[in-house]
Amino acid sequence: MNARQQVLFWLISLLLFGAVIYVLRPMLLPFVAAMAVAYLLDPAADRLERWNFSRTAATWMLTVGFFSIIVLALLLLAPLLYSQIIGFVDRLPEYIESARAWLLPIVDRLVERIPMLGDPTALWQNTASLATGWTSWVGVGVAGLWSRGLALFNLLSLLLITPVVSFYLLRDWHRFVAVLDSLLPRQHADTVREQARRIDEVLAAFVRGQGLVALADGLVYGLGLSLVGLEFGLVIGLGAGLLSFVPYLGALLGSFTAMMVALLQWGLDPVKLVLVAAVFIVGQLLENAVWQPRLLGSRVGLHPVWIIFGVLAGASLFGFVGVLLAVPTAAAIGVLIRFGLDRYRQSRIYRGPDAA
Repeated sequence: MNARQQVLFWLISLLLFGAVIYVLRPMLLPFVAAMAVAYLLDPAADRLERWNFSRTAATWMLTVGFFSIIVLALLLLAPLLYSQIIGFVDRLPEYIESARAWLLPIVDRLVERIPMLGDPTALWQNTASLATGWTSWVGVGVAGLWSRGLALFNLLSLLLITPVVSFYLLRDWHRFVAVLDSLLPRQHADTVREQARRIDEVLAAFVRGQGLVALADGLVYGLGLSLVGLEFGLVIGLGAGLLSFVPYLGALLGSFTAMMVALLQWGLDPVKLVLVAAVFIVGQLLENAVWQPRLLGSRVGLHPVWIIFGVLAGASLFGFVGVLLAVPTAAAIGVLIRFGLDRYRQSRIYRGPDAA
């Protein structure tokens, strides 16, 4: 088999694999989540093995401990988060009306100077009616899903299937890696291993590091906004922390949302507004000075724009499963692009036919 046939074979295999993933995407969530959990816990399992624990015992300890923490967090936070989300949806029309009363005089003055903007009253009425209808639909939909048990069913499926699959994946992780390594074409095995090692370095640095950074950001934002007294501060703070998985996105959207809610809740109260801003300033200072240097280091090499593109592309193609697959796929593609560019710069196409 020549090089062209090898490339054709692997391209066809990659396309078939992508097609299978796309067809099976409705049922993949527990398995993708289990792979993520096994990948995250594998270094801890290796360390326990070095401490003379068997692989099975280490897997039991880590799997039970990890999912016990998840269940405990859900039991503690789920009712509060649910009530705050429903409350925020119910209050959103009031917020829009308060914003209308506050901003309409400013818009009136702008319309007097720029007549082409049209009638501001009609614009606000249309916006308010649209927002009211949308929030009513969302509120009824969320409540209906919850009451019919679909959300609970999805949660239980994750809690029941994901731990079992995670256990077997984590226990046999090195065996799976060995099988994949045995399938590599021998001529290019060393090159593939080197690129896989680089992908693992980038992915581990980003996922484990940025995941811990996002968790710390969410705790600081949620607790800080709740202590300040901001309505729905816990939801806004945890949401900002979750979005911090993409660098700086959570802080920007979270601070904007928090300031808007603060303005509608307290008006132009400088003390309250400064306290809300201080929560995000302190969070960013801690992230840049403490968490990122300790948890991320300098090995990531994934640009935030590339992560945003990967997350949006994965979500549009595969839904929530695509969001979970977006970061590892973006990391792999980024490493392979750098590898391809290095090979291109060393080739005669780039250097010319007479280059040594």
